[in-house]
Amino acid sequence: MTEALAGPYCAMLLGDFGADVIKVERPGSGDQSRGWGPPFVGSESAYYLAANRNKRSVTLNYNHPRGAEGLQKLVASTDIFITNQPSIASLKKRGIDPETLCTKYPRLIYCSITGYGFSGPKGGRPGYDILAQAEAGVMSFTGEPGGGPMRYPIAIADMTCGMYAAMGILGALFAREKNGRGQFLDMALFDSQLTWLANAGSSYLNADATPKRWGNAHPNIVPYEVYRGSDERHFVIGVGTEALWKRFVQLPCIPEGLGQDARFQSNVLRVQNREILIPLLQSAFRKDPAQAWLEKLAEAGIPSAPINTVAEAVNDPQTRARGLIVQIEHPGLGVAKSIANPVRFSNTPVSYRLPPPLLGEHTSEVLESLGYTAEEAKSMSAESAT
Repeated sequence: MTEALAGPYCAMLLGDFGADVIKVERPGSGDQSRGWGPPFVGSESAYYLAANRNKRSVTLNYNHPRGAEGLQKLVASTDIFITNQPSIASLKKRGIDPETLCTKYPRLIYCSITGYGFSGPKGGRPGYDILAQAEAGVMSFTGEPGGGPMRYPIAIADMTCGMYAAMGILGALFAREKNGRGQFLDMALFDSQLTWLANAGSSYLNADATPKRWGNAHPNIVPYEVYRGSDERHFVIGVGTEALWKRFVQLPCIPEGLGQDARFQSNVLRVQNREILIPLLQSAFRKDPAQAWLEKLAEAGIPSAPINTVAEAVNDPQTRARGLIVQIEHPGLGVAKSIANPVRFSNTPVSYRLPPPLLGEHTSEVLESLGYTAEEAKSMSAESAT
């Protein structure tokens, strides 16, 4: 019972791993992301297609007595229940709050995904990805030096929370195998986004150092950023060890004597003197096209890469060789394409069985499997969402 991205992404990951995922949607409108466009592909938004493969869609008005009954029957038949309703009062009104369901079904794993969770001064507030990015501190040091705060263009708080939720659910399933009991997971976008502070958070917590905006540079490693060749194309390099630095300074066209310069003899010194070093390197890189540099760097074993467009990334030979683009037959679109699940099992590979479902596409088959007649299923599917 989730929509937008965090919950659907979590459920899609579980579906990739073999779960039978039933997506419960409101009649008429369904998941709000169905309308998030353009671009649209036929009747479906590209946004919706990104996070909803390997699911069956059921439309139920769970504010209606029969819809509420159908929802309870669904929950009774499942291992995992996922919702992103932030109001406990609303959940209690419908009899689907954590306390009620976990008491009624002791083996159930109940996962709530909300903006702030159910505790703390902001518990129960509605939340979106941009709020989590802002409040978790990430936006404060994202962007160019001297610029303003910058939102990461992909919904990283949503996706991170979805991944953590899937991880937590798998952990809860494993625990249930040991003790026979399910449990409640209170997942929050804010909590998940806070983990992205990583080394920046550690720098503040342990050294009282507040991160600043570095743009494409690295606060702790030099050289580790974007450069430009003579053809104006950009590329990146990462010289993260002293051994790499020694090989790097031996490359043709790197200023003579750079490797012996006392100001650059260690990473600590290079960080301290980055404002001297980086212009010297950029000046050197401007002498040859980006591709020529990438070939030289690769030959020397220096980590480097071009800055691809989305089109270049999805068509990269590595992408194709690793099977990272999924194509599934779709009843309305012909083929639905998406980015593959990156987990690679040796014995139980990820499977791609179902395309992102049309709204309510599987209502009859799911409700009939719960004991409803075809007429009852049809009637329940048509009940108003108001």
